[in-house]
Amino acid sequence: MDVFPLRRLSVALRIFVVACAIVVCTDVFAQNDTISGKTHDLDEVIVSSHRLDRNVLTTKPIQQMQRTELEMLGLQNLADAVKKFAGTSVKDYGGIGGMKTVSVRNLGAHHTAVSYDGVTISNTQAGQIDIGRFTLDNVETLSLAIGDEEEWLLSARHYASAGVLSILTDRGTDGSKHFEAKVKGGSFGMVSPSLRWWQPLGKRTMLNLNGSYMRADGVYPFVLKNGRERSNEKRYNSDIQSWQGEANLFHTWADSSQLDIKTCWYYSERGLPGAVVLYNNKSDERLWDEDFFTQAVYSRSLGRNWSIKTRLKYAHSWNRYEDTDAKYVNNKLIDVARQNEYYGSLALGWQPIESLWLSVTEDLSYNNLRSNITISDNLTDPPYPTRFTSLTALTARYLWKRLQVNANMVGTFATEEVKAGHKLDDRKRLSPSISISYRLLPHESLFLRAMYKDTYRMPTFNDLYYLRMGNTGLRPEIAKELNVGITWNGQPVSWMKYLTMTVDGYLNNVTDKIVAFPSTYVWKMANFGKVRITGLDVTLGTEIPVAHPISVVMMGAYTYQEAVDKEERSASYNMQLPYTPKHSGNGSVMIRMPWVNIGYSVLAQGKRWSSMQTTQLYALKAYCEHTLTLSREFQLRSCKVMLSGSINNFTDEQYEIIKYYPMPGRSFTVTGKITL
Repeated sequence: MDVFPLRRLSVALRIFVVACAIVVCTDVFAQNDTISGKTHDLDEVIVSSHRLDRNVLTTKPIQQMQRTELEMLGLQNLADAVKKFAGTSVKDYGGIGGMKTVSVRNLGAHHTAVSYDGVTISNTQAGQIDIGRFTLDNVETLSLAIGDEEEWLLSARHYASAGVLSILTDRGTDGSKHFEAKVKGGSFGMVSPSLRWWQPLGKRTMLNLNGSYMRADGVYPFVLKNGRERSNEKRYNSDIQSWQGEANLFHTWADSSQLDIKTCWYYSERGLPGAVVLYNNKSDERLWDEDFFTQAVYSRSLGRNWSIKTRLKYAHSWNRYEDTDAKYVNNKLIDVARQNEYYGSLALGWQPIESLWLSVTEDLSYNNLRSNITISDNLTDPPYPTRFTSLTALTARYLWKRLQVNANMVGTFATEEVKAGHKLDDRKRLSPSISISYRLLPHESLFLRAMYKDTYRMPTFNDLYYLRMGNTGLRPEIAKELNVGITWNGQPVSWMKYLTMTVDGYLNNVTDKIVAFPSTYVWKMANFGKVRITGLDVTLGTEIPVAHPISVVMMGAYTYQEAVDKEERSASYNMQLPYTPKHSGNGSVMIRMPWVNIGYSVLAQGKRWSSMQTTQLYALKAYCEHTLTLSREFQLRSCKVMLSGSINNFTDEQYEIIKYYPMPGRSFTVTGKITL
């Protein structure tokens, strides 16, 4: 059910026009000339229209990138793509195998949900998702929602998050059998082949299989700065090998109900390069990860006004961490952890009248963690925690003329058990949210929008029980988001196909922030912090037809952000949070031509600090990273071939996102893809 009336009207109108054209043309072609008795061919007529950007129509800021944009810009992984969204912060520890996490408007990675084909990915142990392990090979649409998405019948986890990064994969909707082979290679010993296969299993069923492998030695040069001295060094222990497999089954019944089943497996072994302090570049840390999950999503309309959507998922993850050092017993530390999750979601929607939608969603999940890490040196038995969580979401959506109102209330209840030590007390809370969009002019795509959202972040198992810093007295973090913005889409001059603009100002407040705090002898996790985040996000997009079929597409985003510590007891009161630039942005230009496609992008970050102490010792300089991509797609007999090459950071900028973790300089990537 499409709840965006303007978009629905635009799409419906275009479909109606095209359908009428097809019917009329078919009728004309089928008829004979009543005078001559002959059949005449008419000139081809092309009907086209620009679809309004989704971010213009929604009551909350939602940004999107499609497959064509991802390919033309030569983006190498999911983290590179997410950096193109306004208001995001990606922590990147450098190298191909380095961990990468995303935070929306500085609320922290724990407040950002990652959704994979409609089902969220969870990590109860650490609370944050490494988006570096996701490949872009099968991504059809990548979107980022501030607040939550505006799709109908979402899971309660979507509504409970401060932001949602949504990954939608290619469903193979054309219904044909085809095969795709892709090979990507580049600097630092990177080689990554992948295979994809679509196989119809009847008129209404499609099977899709994906598999990929990647290896890289990860050895790249960097410039080490020590005061005025400069030396050329190399980054070691940043190698990675990973395998990934995925199977999808899509089935649609005659009544339009759908069943999507997905099974994924991922395994990697990587080196953790560690921090470069002075001239010490040595690291012996290794990490093994294995993740498996299977999920099913079923949706159906129940009569005229009712609809239902269910989600089921089982996930298992295993990781092993090793560090070799003389300070450990037997000179080695080995930590092993296993997680299991059993998850189910049921959403029931009702449309009592044409302009009103109501729904109730219930999510139930059971998580457990088995690890050899103990709570403290005095306690030999691991805690082996388990958590049962219930999330209930009541949502309402109302449309009246030029006004759209979305509201929801999320109820959280969580209870835990542990084998050893003290457990967390039961938690429960109600978290409201409301968002409004109003079309200011009846015949112009000019909208005013506003949003308020309350979210509730539970402490992770590591926060509570592990890493010898756990604190079972922790209170959950509470984040409150306020957003006011204006959006517009139009054609200000005739030589522009369209111009899209969004401007959003926001205020976020976080209380009971969970931080590591020094106690008498060791560091402990504690609720010690209030954070206020104010900012402005601006996005622009346009397409300029040069000469058929040549066109230029340009996009840009800018973020101004102040994120300050508001805890009056803190020595850093009113100071900017670490790793938070006040100014950041990016821009992209894509030139589509019959001979070759050209993509250029630039990513810029202003000056920031790695500590609350804003001294030169902790300063991280501003930087700009430039990428240039050339690509060409052509037909070779019965095969479709795509070739592309990218020069990443072609100005060889030397910079750090995390202090003492140097990023790679200039590198290249070449890609070849064949589709049968």
